[in-house]
Amino acid sequence: MTMPPAASPPPLVTTSPAAGPLARALARAWLWFFGWKVEGALPPGIKAVAIAYPHTTNWDMPFMLAVAYRLGVRPSWLGKRQIFRAPFGGFMRWLGGIPVDRSARTNMVAQVVECFAGSERLFLVIPPSATRHKAAHWKSGFYHIARGAGVPILCTFLDYTRKAGGIGTVVHPTGDVRADMDVIRAFYQGIEGRYPANQTPIYLPEEDPPRTRAAGGRGPGG
Repeated sequence: MTMPPAASPPPLVTTSPAAGPLARALARAWLWFFGWKVEGALPPGIKAVAIAYPHTTNWDMPFMLAVAYRLGVRPSWLGKRQIFRAPFGGFMRWLGGIPVDRSARTNMVAQVVECFAGSERLFLVIPPSATRHKAAHWKSGFYHIARGAGVPILCTFLDYTRKAGGIGTVVHPTGDVRADMDVIRAFYQGIEGRYPANQTPIYLPEEDPPRTRAAGGRGPGG
């Protein structure tokens, strides 16, 4: 009896396409008008989690897009699946949106790790503060997504003091959260958003052992 051929795996998809000539030209014009410069370069493969920090104002979005387009990539971002329904779903995906189910019954990290597994290019931008106002600490989803997907974390930045944005340190998550976060903290030292008072402390609760966290922990201030 002849066995049917094994089904071939689905082809990888390009989730974060390269920025086209028009997008790059518009980005160049925007940055020139505001007097900004771009620093750093995309790593090989363009498959990574990019930290969007500092995030203190709605102005961060157009500057982030301009910097990304100037570097040659259209970034992807996560959004609640409800905003991807008709009639705007197609437009949201065109803007780089990836729908995720944030209900309590689902694991968002696992969803995004699967998305990385099915993509040959994915430049996923995540603001770990999750708000443009000051919070107690960063959310750790970006770290667990990068480690689960086996991709690097890119320290991207918008420094309003120097009028510069781009890509800096590349961190390959090891599982030693505190050691990895020390590298990230060192990079962002001295980088200021538009409203520095709104910057969330660069700290993850996972940096402390569970017993220490239960007792109050060292917290963002040490």
